[in-house]
Amino acid sequence: MRIVVTGGAGFIGSHVAEAYIRAGHDVVIIDNLSAGKRCHLPGDARFCHLSIQDADIERVFNDFKPQIVNHHAAHINLRRSVADPVYDAHNNIIGTLNILRCAQINGTEKIIFASTGGAIYGEPGSIPVPESAPALPLSPYGVSKLSVEHYLRLWKSIHGMDFTIFRYPNVYGPRQDPKGEAGVVAIFTLNMLSGHHPVIFGNGSKTRDYIFIEDLVRANVLALTAGGGETLNLGWGLEISDREVFDTISKALDYREEPEYARVRPGEVNRIALDASRAKQVLGWEPCVAFTEGIGRTVRYYCEVDEENSKK
Repeated sequence: MRIVVTGGAGFIGSHVAEAYIRAGHDVVIIDNLSAGKRCHLPGDARFCHLSIQDADIERVFNDFKPQIVNHHAAHINLRRSVADPVYDAHNNIIGTLNILRCAQINGTEKIIFASTGGAIYGEPGSIPVPESAPALPLSPYGVSKLSVEHYLRLWKSIHGMDFTIFRYPNVYGPRQDPKGEAGVVAIFTLNMLSGHHPVIFGNGSKTRDYIFIEDLVRANVLALTAGGGETLNLGWGLEISDREVFDTISKALDYREEPEYARVRPGEVNRIALDASRAKQVLGWEPCVAFTEGIGRTVRYYCEVDEENSKK
């Protein structure tokens, strides 16, 4: 297949692009490198240094004629979305409409969209949250992702373009940028390695559902041929608190200090975990890498990076 991966130089997108290339697909990556890194680009992919808002996107689609678009490019900073919702909307809504228009014109068959489970449902009435739960986002970021979901359904209705929407939990693993949203595992790990005290916002009881990057990538591969017209949660359906994250990483690194605590940030939900039983039914997908194992693998990656950097 001919596949465009937007945001393919980023943490998640680069792993997805690599998996597609390993499976024998022809991949073009579109990324403006505002968050992604050139060093993450797979060598066998064609790279276009563009924003998804750029008019030149049309030329890329005209030349490549992608059958699939895997859409990961987005503004992901929840706190900045609260401070500057117009910037967030330009990136996540207007940028996506540019992608959808180009895909439609060039006969793209399907969009695989990286949405959010952590920011769309708001404070859920029960946990784990199924896809049927009300979508009540607490931030402009969550609103922008939900808006794109509606546009995808509209595009399918009007233009016949298929889609699979994935509502992600907190994703972690090698290459995660500590400056990115939901990058707490990377942030805590690098703080501990550098001798700084990690900061927990709130009292440590805030929970998220965590998934290792390898499991997430499998879902994106399966969606190439399955899950048409579906909105699917991914995750374990398990709540893991900020304090548990801190303790698990501390144990892996033999870190003996205590964290610092700060005020809760606006726009963040207090508790969330996602019911992914629909993904198992539709895709045959379920997560395999338990949190402790995933943390161990992630910590080893950052230790190796830290060792390499110390030699430079």
